[in-house]
Amino acid sequence: MQSFAQRLNDKALTRRAADVLQVNMGRYCNQACIHCHVESGPNRKEMMSRETVDAVLRFLTTTDIRTVDITGGAPELNPNFDYLVESAVALKRHVMDRCNLTVIFEPGKEYLPEFFKRHQIELVCSLPCYSQENVDRQRGRGTFDLSIRALQIFNRLGYGQPASDLLLNLVYNPVGPHLPPPQEKIEQDYKRELGTRFGIEFNHLYCLSNMPITRYETLLKLRGEYDLYMELLESNFNFATVDQVMCRNLISVGWDGNLYDCDFNQMLDLPIRDAKGKALNIASLSTERLLNRTITVGNHCYACTAGAGSSCGGALLS
Repeated sequence: MQSFAQRLNDKALTRRAADVLQVNMGRYCNQACIHCHVESGPNRKEMMSRETVDAVLRFLTTTDIRTVDITGGAPELNPNFDYLVESAVALKRHVMDRCNLTVIFEPGKEYLPEFFKRHQIELVCSLPCYSQENVDRQRGRGTFDLSIRALQIFNRLGYGQPASDLLLNLVYNPVGPHLPPPQEKIEQDYKRELGTRFGIEFNHLYCLSNMPITRYETLLKLRGEYDLYMELLESNFNFATVDQVMCRNLISVGWDGNLYDCDFNQMLDLPIRDAKGKALNIASLSTERLLNRTITVGNHCYACTAGAGSSCGGALLS
């Protein structure tokens, strides 16, 4: 396989001005999905501390970054989640929460839907398929039914409704080692199936390619599918996506405060480093230190640049 760096013709991929601060609050989660590149689950202990949350907030006050994208694990299970949300909203930032839907049924978390509404939080919710069989196979038995219940609760609060400014977006991941279908087409399928069967409405569907790292890489190798999947990604490399990849204008903050070009590099322990090779940390960061820096790439980057591309906001090209 040709390395991703070589595929770029050895042209460095550089950072632009950041407009999204993505904060990973830890790897603790009430689910353990087979495609999860974070390898999160109920037994993970990594959690962002209050001290690091405060460092994130101090950094925000020095920038004009408008969007705070909160992820995990299940970020809502971090005891500092509410504090981060409320503080970021008070700083007049747009806050997104990457929610697995079932977390609102965890003990003590029943208040979350009203909390989200009160603070006008944009929800980006994982629902890898509109079929129960596929969702439960990927995320665990009973997950689909709980996810549908959660979406109905959000709809009743006004999320995803045509006349509402409460945004509810869903995320699709392929069940197997293949590229997502065209985003516009599958969004129509989701809206038809979820609307007809359950009365559910939502704003947009984001299609993400499964990242062949960590837990999903292990699964692919156990099934003898890893090499085939990597060949598929490489053969569908689309140079037109490179200008749109999320790492060019996003800062990824790990649970310990270290900085990364993206959430995937974070899971591969590929931090942004200073001239002396030390990992940069949010506690001592200025945006000027990141502008025009070379982005760390690897063969996993083929997953973001294959076909129509893939990012935390879905396909890169229509």
